Amino acid sequence: MSVLEQMQPIGLEQMNAVRLMNRVDQKYIACVDQLETLLGKVADAYYVQHIDGNPWSSYRTLYFDTEGLAMYTMHHNGKINRQKIRVRTYCSTDATYFEIKNKDNKGKTHKVRIPVKEADFDSVFSLPEVRRFVSDRTEYPVETLHECLENRFERLTLVDKNLKERVTIDKGIRFYNRATGCKADISRLMVIEVKHEAGAPKSEIEKALSSMYILPRRMSKYCIGTALTNNDVKRSRFSRKLKYIDKIINKV
Repeated sequence: MSVLEQMQPIGLEQMNAVRLMNRVDQKYIACVDQLETLLGKVADAYYVQHIDGNPWSSYRTLYFDTEGLAMYTMHHNGKINRQKIRVRTYCSTDATYFEIKNKDNKGKTHKVRIPVKEADFDSVFSLPEVRRFVSDRTEYPVETLHECLENRFERLTLVDKNLKERVTIDKGIRFYNRATGCKADISRLMVIEVKHEAGAPKSEIEKALSSMYILPRRMSKYCIGTALTNNDVKRSRFSRKLKYIDKIINKV
């Protein structure tokens, strides 16, 4: 029996009690082969979210940007205040949302979203409520936004037993660039994101990651996916990260 199968499950209703109003995110990148070892180190300290008895949930996301990729460029150039605009389907719950993700100059993440129908995933800008949402929440005119990058992945969600911290672990990450037609597969990689209140002490999973020499590394799926599937974009700021990712996914 795997470590994951032995971990105590938690349902969506209980997960809703984990409200991180002033959250700080820290990301880590590692090989998916290290997942069992990592879970073994923290199994007693965390619940694992189950949906219909399954700990893994499938996600499908489509990002939007301007013709000149203004949001990608802002991130690449180190702009602290930035946005990501996307539509995402949470396949395990059949829920789809149009989302705007904001990062502020203190490193805090704020996400706002509205529900849409899954049938509208590929045509969200035809919806009046989405157009109003974009106009009210961003500086980008709806007419300037285009479909850019689609990704798919599976997510494992953990919550500490004090219900003060969420951890997401993404694997099976694949990209398809709708503008260039190019694909990229980094499914050997796992992206770990630790989310807790600002000022919280070092958590059990952060200690475990440190003991495995897995260090914090920023990782934007949108930016990395774009850099891997569009040869015309600037990528110098991401070059070291791309080399690190290549080393992981091509490890024999």
